[in-house]
Amino acid sequence: MATFGTLSDRLTATFRNLRTKGKLTPADVDGTVREIRRALLDADVALEVVKAFTGRVRERALGDEVNKALNPAQQVVQIVNDELVQILGGQQRRLEFAKKPPTVIMLAGLQGAGKTTLAGKLAKHLKKEGHTPLLVASDLQRPNAVTQLQVVGEQAGVPVFAPEPGNGVGDPVKVAKNGVKEAERKQYDTVIVDTAGRLGIDAEMMKQASAIRKAVSPDEVLFVIDAMIGQDAVTTARAFQEGVDFTGVVLSKLDGDARGGAALSVASITERPIMFASTGEGLDDFEPFHPDRMASRILDLGDILTLIEQAQSAFDEETAAQTAEKFATDSFTLEDFLQQMQQLKNMGSLKGMLGMLPGARGMKDQLENFDEREIVRTEAIIQSMTPAERRTPKLLNGSRRLRIAKGSGVTVTEVNQLVMRFEQAAKMMKTVAKGGVPQVPGMGPIPGGSYGGGKRAAQAKKKKGSRSGNPAKRAAEEAARASGGAPATSGGSGFGLGAQGAPGGPSPEELESLQKFLGR
Repeated sequence: MATFGTLSDRLTATFRNLRTKGKLTPADVDGTVREIRRALLDADVALEVVKAFTGRVRERALGDEVNKALNPAQQVVQIVNDELVQILGGQQRRLEFAKKPPTVIMLAGLQGAGKTTLAGKLAKHLKKEGHTPLLVASDLQRPNAVTQLQVVGEQAGVPVFAPEPGNGVGDPVKVAKNGVKEAERKQYDTVIVDTAGRLGIDAEMMKQASAIRKAVSPDEVLFVIDAMIGQDAVTTARAFQEGVDFTGVVLSKLDGDARGGAALSVASITERPIMFASTGEGLDDFEPFHPDRMASRILDLGDILTLIEQAQSAFDEETAAQTAEKFATDSFTLEDFLQQMQQLKNMGSLKGMLGMLPGARGMKDQLENFDEREIVRTEAIIQSMTPAERRTPKLLNGSRRLRIAKGSGVTVTEVNQLVMRFEQAAKMMKTVAKGGVPQVPGMGPIPGGSYGGGKRAAQAKKKKGSRSGNPAKRAAEEAARASGGAPATSGGSGFGLGAQGAPGGPSPEELESLQKFLGR
């Protein structure tokens, strides 16, 4: 996960050094703030934002808030987290829909920022939420911009209003007005207007964007900005704010931004909230922007809430309950396993999901080497099986496994490993479903768990009596145990000598005589 990678690594290293100190001195605070400033400047954050941020962090870190804290280092991390949330916008803002449909959303930004693709992503997002969006092709200047929007609309399953061919032909203001009328006539509740951009800011572009805004009176004007341009985002944002006066910001190509300069600068400078973020090339790689969650990701504290939301949207509760029942009744098959894997794929990138876990930066190398195609290979193996083989893996003899390996393009060893992993996983989940503690392969039962413990304890209690072959000694040991004393033992040393002071062992006088005999 490249998002804010460099900044996150620098801040995590800074706080790691801080946690070794029990009490923080002003010198420690100054050193920490200095490292934070360097990290933010390296991330290409605007200088005025860096100064304001580090000033607030130093003021709070030197105050009673930290001095009176039980763990000063953790308190400093909390302060940095709070301040990051503030410069990212403070709190999430949702789209404001018109009281009388359609709601008009206008997209503005430079050429190459990803407006057209983002229009499709936003349309698909709104469609999932139950809206009926209409895409309007008002970018009539860029070559094939209209065609691109039509392709994106088709992929998203959203209609596109494109009366003009584009490539310099047609009036964009007229197209935008007619697009809103089309939405009113066909009862679409949302209109997304894709406008033209330029490679640089010029008067003609701003005039056209301003004319479209006056013509359609949009409820939301979203400024789309490339997250990878860093501090240049501030200059561009200010120019668009003066020319168009946008209501919110959308960050595109956030997955390729390892520094975070644009995201951490734009919201503070423009005082407009970041509303959405594009995190990949697919139409589903799009999410509402949460300042608090993004701050947690930057500080490697994880983003569990987003992970839960993704899981809830991908997994059906009824299917999950059926799966749990199958685990408990030992009827979980490879068909069910395949279904679970397909639902996991629907959640999105596994690498991205693992990156949302707390402490994921510590597993950076493992995440980079993680091969997401392994799921595809596993799917291919299971899909090469017959329905009977999926339901009953015991049918998989050598010839069947060879056929499956050839059909899925893998080796027989990989088929064997999959079947073995499935059997182990099914066994573990059955134990968990019945309230037990699973036995991890190669590790044995988990200490303190109840897995097989009750039966073994009962057997040990049953066999607790003396096992001595001497009847007299056995009677003496059992009598001592009954009276609450410790039974006499002859063991201790491997040389036949009992432990000093133990019943049945040599006395101090005997040890002294033994030493004299040995000449010591």
